[in-house]
Amino acid sequence: MLRQRILTAAWLAPLMLAGLFGLSGGAFALFTGGIVLLAGWEWTNLAGVEERDNRLLLVGALAGLMAVMWAGGAALAAWPLWLAAAGWLTNLYWVSRYPERRVQWQSTPRRLAMGLWVLLPAWVGLNVLRDSGAIWLLFVLLLVWCADIGAYFAGRAFGKRKLAPRVSPGKSWEGVGGGMAAAALLAVCYAIWQGLGAGGGLILVAAALAVTLASVVGDLLESMLKRHRGIKDSSHLLPGHGGVLDRIDSLTAALPLFALLYLGAL
Repeated sequence: MLRQRILTAAWLAPLMLAGLFGLSGGAFALFTGGIVLLAGWEWTNLAGVEERDNRLLLVGALAGLMAVMWAGGAALAAWPLWLAAAGWLTNLYWVSRYPERRVQWQSTPRRLAMGLWVLLPAWVGLNVLRDSGAIWLLFVLLLVWCADIGAYFAGRAFGKRKLAPRVSPGKSWEGVGGGMAAAALLAVCYAIWQGLGAGGGLILVAAALAVTLASVVGDLLESMLKRHRGIKDSSHLLPGHGGVLDRIDSLTAALPLFALLYLGAL
């Protein structure tokens, strides 16, 4: 398994970096749209759609919706990000009340609708941040990765109090604290690099902490849906790593929130 993970990462990481930072405009939207469509394929399974033809139709509909958004300018607009903010507050409620409130979202149509406010605004967030010149896209990617690493090591070393034992038993409040500490450190370093000054640095640290908390909810949401479906991975598209959603679950919440904060700072 370790060998397979290394082999997959060896070709996947350069491809992703080239696509995310080597492309711009329509080419970037097309590249990231492909990633979102793969995640959408996996989401149809999380929603309980098992027939292959029906899943393909749903992914095709998602692709059509993304094309309409791009043509109409919504792929760079703020309103999908506000939709995400409302949607993720709802997701937080459902995660924190699992399993008592699962009757509110467990039907297939509702889980499919949930996927729209999870996946589409994440794509919009990618486009907005890449359109800024990629500096802040790089920041949010590093933020989620650093928070992930900080949470892992803090959880391993100090984790005692369970964060959401009925959703993801391995996560702890100490891990969340470690992730937030790593995020704050990254924000300070980034503020110095960008010459934001003391005031700008404090704003960036506050934004980083808020986005880190959102990324935790993104991780927990996918864990909740997988637990409901009784599966370990969202798919086997990435050998040794599970599925696309398993790799971007935190980003689906972090990207639209940070993009919304970025637009608000303009």
